[in-house]
Amino acid sequence: MEVNDYMKLPYTRLVQEMNDESGHYFFGRVLELDGCQSTGDTLEELYECLNEAIEGYLEVKLENNMPIPLPECVEDYSGKFNVRLPKSLHQRLAIEAKNEGVSLNQLVLYKLAL
Repeated sequence: MEVNDYMKLPYTRLVQEMNDESGHYFFGRVLELDGCQSTGDTLEELYECLNEAIEGYLEVKLENNMPIPLPECVEDYSGKFNVRLPKSLHQRLAIEAKNEGVSLNQLVLYKLAL
């Protein structure tokens, strides 16, 4: 495959709106391509910059005959996984969920999504 072929694949892009000491901007990264990230002052600029970052990432990998990860498919995931945690943490989360009036599952989902 060539760069253009990879560019057409549905890689997972994570975009965050940022407000920090640098000001207001957008940060994006490609989850499957370790270290492939960029920023932009607008969403449009971020999209362009992220595409350039992906293209550069792919070119370097291809030039050096390095493996390129393929996009992850959401259908490959059930939406369930088991987590073992200390009893004290389980207790704290259960109490917090009760105080918030939500299920433990909803509380954990909310915390993971942050």
